[in-house]
Amino acid sequence: MSLTAVAILSGALAPGLIFQALALTGVNNVVLVGRLEPPLTLALSVWLLRERVNFWEVAGAIAAFIGVILTIILQPPAEAMINMGGFGLGIGEMLAAAGSVAVAASTIIAKKHLSQIPLAIYSIFRTALGTVIFFLIALVLYGSDHFADVLSPFLWQWMFLYGGVIVVVGQSFWIKGLRTSTISAASLVGSFTPIVGILAAYLILGEAPTMPQYIGSSLILLGIFLSQIGIRRQTSSKVSSIQAQQQVQTGMGFKGI
Repeated sequence: MSLTAVAILSGALAPGLIFQALALTGVNNVVLVGRLEPPLTLALSVWLLRERVNFWEVAGAIAAFIGVILTIILQPPAEAMINMGGFGLGIGEMLAAAGSVAVAASTIIAKKHLSQIPLAIYSIFRTALGTVIFFLIALVLYGSDHFADVLSPFLWQWMFLYGGVIVVVGQSFWIKGLRTSTISAASLVGSFTPIVGILAAYLILGEAPTMPQYIGSSLILLGIFLSQIGIRRQTSSKVSSIQAQQQVQTGMGFKGI
């Protein structure tokens, strides 16, 4: 039941929300709003799992949370926005935030119930069931016409590149790196995710950061820095289990699903 819940939340619901968010707002916004996941997971871990955290982790989570909120509410007016209390909240940003909530919830479930499940079984089950559920949801929401180009050579050549290089090679390197590094070192590497995401959005898509994104990302980077101080003081152990892997990935936020 826990594996199924994690598959639905992180394997189907979160990707669906993030894909829809990408259709309504820029990549930079999705990357930055995705940083809502680490402080939310930290708060839920303290509340539900009674985990102990130090001052630096709390300070980092608060700074990152404020940065995400400023990124959302300081966005310039756009068509896909909802007016709430004088603030324009972008629908894309709200969907990205909802995706982060789904991932945070799945992380808490996995920490509580799945820490002893082998990593390979956990990953394969989550991906396989999540894919099936995602397909069924897309079929209901968008109809069968949504898959009209499923046999397109253009689609498949990019899917082979994405699946082979980014997913298979990338994940293999990531898991190999986790097994041979400390939690603090792996977490530091994972913290560069938003920086690389924003840089890639600029180089590949030509999306230059806006002033709200500069303001939000500055606070988020400050939060990452403070969190790293806390992580380095807290642990230097090797990464050898699914629980340790989740501890590293929790700090990453949006991973470019």
